[in-house]
Amino acid sequence: MMRTGSFVLVGVLLTACAPQVPDSGAGVGFEDYGSYQQQRIQRDRQLAGETTVRAPQGQATVSPQQIAGPPESAEVDIARVAGAAIDASEGTGAPAPVVTTNNPGISDEQDFSAVSERETIQSDRQRLQAQRQTYEVIAPTAVPTRQGGSGVNIVDFALSTNNQPGQQAYRRSGLRGDPARSCAKYTSSDLAQEAFLKAGGPEKDKLNLDPDGDGFACGWDPRPFRLAVNR
Repeated sequence: MMRTGSFVLVGVLLTACAPQVPDSGAGVGFEDYGSYQQQRIQRDRQLAGETTVRAPQGQATVSPQQIAGPPESAEVDIARVAGAAIDASEGTGAPAPVVTTNNPGISDEQDFSAVSERETIQSDRQRLQAQRQTYEVIAPTAVPTRQGGSGVNIVDFALSTNNQPGQQAYRRSGLRGDPARSCAKYTSSDLAQEAFLKAGGPEKDKLNLDPDGDGFACGWDPRPFRLAVNR
């Protein structure tokens, strides 16, 4: 009998210490399953485009506008922003920005209202006549002669010739050195032609710069100068 009473006492103690099993009908994360169903219906209605969200019983109805708050204005109040900037500059000790509206250094010719206030058709006509009276046509003059030159001008020489490069016009001796070596002394064909003319060219070729006798040293070409004059 005492053994049976001991078993009963142990069973009562185990039952008291066992954890409480949650009610599966209450749902997960919700007060009860009915609240979960109600919130799911509200979400479906929002996705469907309803403008008003229906709250569960006992709660107030909330619209999307109330949730989002008042819409921002599309226009910016410039005076308010400028005033805030000035207040901020005063608070930091920085100088306030200076706004100039009548700066004489800035042209207002593109402002129709400003121009129309001071200009008329009559004033435009008078200004045009004054400009025509001061208009002066300057006649072209001859190009001045270069002073202090050596007397050799490769442009004048090019215009005085009519033979093509490689076409012999002057006699040359067959016993001559390597002309490539002689031309290597000059950084350009223009300088070589100038030295060639100074040394008695084109009739004579003392510097061995014109082996073919066309009168043009080291591949110098007179045709660009001819074309420039004929254009």
